[in-house]
Amino acid sequence: MKSTSSDTNTDSTTLEKRLAGLDDATRSLAVTRDFGKHVKLRPVLDALRLVLLQPGGAAAVQARAADLDEAGLFVGTDWAEPQILIPALSTGALSSANADTVVLEAVSELRLLAVAKGEYAHPLISAEQARHHLSQVLAVNMSLLLTPPSEAEREQQGRLAQATRALFRHLGQGVGYDNILEHLVEEIWRILRQRPIQVDQVKQMITQIAVYRNSPDIEPGASGVGADRLISSLFGTTDACREDPGVDVYRSRLEAMDSSGLQYEAAGFARAMHDTGLVSPYHAVLLRYLLEKGEYLIGEALGLSSTGRDCLLCYHDLVRSLIDNAVHIETAQCIYGLALMLERGILYQPAVAPAMWRQLAQPLSEYSRQRLTQTFGPTLDARAWLLSGMLSILGLPLGVGQGDNPTCQSARALSMWAYNDPDYLLQTLVWAARDDEIVMHFEGQPISSRDSASGVATVLPVDLDPVSLLVVPHLDRIYAEMGRRCADREGDPHRWVNPEFHGWWSGRGFRINVDVPTGKLTELDEFLRHFYASYHPFYNGNQPLIHPQPAGIAVTDSAARFIGWHAITVLRVNLDPQEVMRVYFYNPNNDSGQDWGDGVVVSTAGQGERFGESSLPFEQFASRLYIFHFDPLEPGEVAGVTRGELDRVVGHIHRSWGADRLPELETHADC
Repeated sequence: MKSTSSDTNTDSTTLEKRLAGLDDATRSLAVTRDFGKHVKLRPVLDALRLVLLQPGGAAAVQARAADLDEAGLFVGTDWAEPQILIPALSTGALSSANADTVVLEAVSELRLLAVAKGEYAHPLISAEQARHHLSQVLAVNMSLLLTPPSEAEREQQGRLAQATRALFRHLGQGVGYDNILEHLVEEIWRILRQRPIQVDQVKQMITQIAVYRNSPDIEPGASGVGADRLISSLFGTTDACREDPGVDVYRSRLEAMDSSGLQYEAAGFARAMHDTGLVSPYHAVLLRYLLEKGEYLIGEALGLSSTGRDCLLCYHDLVRSLIDNAVHIETAQCIYGLALMLERGILYQPAVAPAMWRQLAQPLSEYSRQRLTQTFGPTLDARAWLLSGMLSILGLPLGVGQGDNPTCQSARALSMWAYNDPDYLLQTLVWAARDDEIVMHFEGQPISSRDSASGVATVLPVDLDPVSLLVVPHLDRIYAEMGRRCADREGDPHRWVNPEFHGWWSGRGFRINVDVPTGKLTELDEFLRHFYASYHPFYNGNQPLIHPQPAGIAVTDSAARFIGWHAITVLRVNLDPQEVMRVYFYNPNNDSGQDWGDGVVVSTAGQGERFGESSLPFEQFASRLYIFHFDPLEPGEVAGVTRGELDRVVGHIHRSWGADRLPELETHADC
């Protein structure tokens, strides 16, 4: 969100007040004898937490690092001896559910940054040693630089999960990325292979890499080629913009080109876009210029196959209007969504093209306009931002992210509609943007988002794509209201809510392996046999999954500890290139490549995944599944899964989220 001057002043005043409290608590700690410091430590830790949550808090704590250290903040802890600290252990400390542990680790890193920059001469560690340590800490915690908090972090840490990311941005700027450049490049490519809609954070990191690589003191190292591809995809994609001349100069160069030169430019941008999933601002300049030159060069600039070209030719007036209204330098990323939307061929569905014409002419409510402008800035009209978001979500339905919000159900619904029912998505967008209201039905009774009580999210989401920004708050309230309407029914409310909320294709059959009143595991073998019979091709007569199905998983952290329940979409079940049966699914969490512990590591590329898909071997996926839907009318029998296969799945469950959910008779079992 763009900050106003009043917001900045408020943040500054708040930080000054927090710092005054911190300084008072630090002085009190400093004058206390060692045996009594534990009494004075609590106010210091609380004050530090409040400061770190403020913009500019990390820099302020760095400036006070020496005073905090000398006052005795680290007395009696491992952090008292920074020369023996192990960088790899910082990950556990920073992801801890204990706020004091997170704060102490953060202050320790800021202390080392002060040492590395010569601001604090520490008797136990040199500036060079401190810089080396911080480089390793940055490298092993790369996700804190690039990705929003996961479900585990949001649940365990709350707002501190954002504070650690601000900390790492500050550390990265202070230490420099030369020592971690290779790791950064690898992590950026890993994120991009998932093809998220929101890539602003990735683009910022690439910009930082470009700045550091231009320094004569930095060796490119092994990351050279990968970094060059990322940097050139944004700033120097073709010969005409190789030196990043600025959009005005580039436009004048286009005007001097003949048809073959323009074709060369178009092909270069298209290759880079489809290679990385990133779009250069220069690409937007080119595409707008090509509106005057005919469909062939537009197709070249979008990198379309014969399918996409046919769609472009059939709907050329619509595509031209979309480019004219949605594609600008600020919204260049939506070009990739436009290209993939044409490749999907969804314009051939009878309702989609008319719905998009309607969206082009659709007036926005004052509230919708205000929300979009506050979040994305006043540079462009709010309609342009919304149209660009529409193209992105229709082209990349598996790139929808929930942001730092507990709205996985709503994000899943948007993704599922964009994937399976795009005209319904466009209808909900009209309702939200024009009427500030969405009405859905639950068992024949209307539910208005305007009349419903609060949803799952306690604050209004802001870190979302333009479509989600407007639609998700309405869906969140409707989803919560559906849950309230069946709260008094026996069993899990998802049995009734999911089919009504997501669409008719969601199976009315429902299985759960947790007893809702007690939280204990129940009928586990039968649950698993039924899942195999419904989804595993070897047990269901090789029946493919026709429609994406909602499912619920038990999220665990890298130590296999239970974090919470999470909504995902099962997309397909197939053999991977290694002939291993895998479940391919959509995870609305912003980064799906997660370690769920006990050897269960989610893959996002290299195992037959399509862009945006996550995958796990069937057994491992089944071990984290707790609810699924199926078609009760399908002629199916409980699968004859071998005892050994079931035992492997059950073992994973008992060693992870099911460890404290075993029925009384099973608590003695050797797992």
